[in-house]
Amino acid sequence: MNIMNTTDIVIRSATAADLDTIVAFNAAMALETEHKQLDPHVLQRGVGKAIADPDRCAYFVAEIDGRVVGQTMVTYEWSDWRDGWFWWIQSVYVHPDYRRRGVFRALYQHVRAQARARPDVCGLRLYVEGQNHRAQQTYRQMGMAPSGHLVYEDDWSHHV
Repeated sequence: MNIMNTTDIVIRSATAADLDTIVAFNAAMALETEHKQLDPHVLQRGVGKAIADPDRCAYFVAEIDGRVVGQTMVTYEWSDWRDGWFWWIQSVYVHPDYRRRGVFRALYQHVRAQARARPDVCGLRLYVEGQNHRAQQTYRQMGMAPSGHLVYEDDWSHHV
């Protein structure tokens, strides 16, 4: 494993110029992790709306030598029990050529630092496919632990 110096990895907020890369990364992630082919038109609209509306979510990208090699998105959930926001880490993707080199670690540390700097944020959460053991190991190494909750959904987005 060739871990990069995190100073070689630049983390920044995504812009409209990153739209095509994020769409491609999301499509690749869905195929790789869930064996799903996403509708490219729906995906492009969804990512475009996400980038344009910071109240909806925030995308961050990781660059090495000016090339975007990774991404994550943060969405927000209010916790009345904690009187604070949980930031949900979603859409995590690192280009296969750059995996196991510290890219996700840099993204995570950036998001965590931003969240910790805000007194209204109470924690970070993410969900992971049950069989994605490598990702689960990575998240444990970042200091995260299973919450004990299972995620259920009623997803009708694929029905027309």
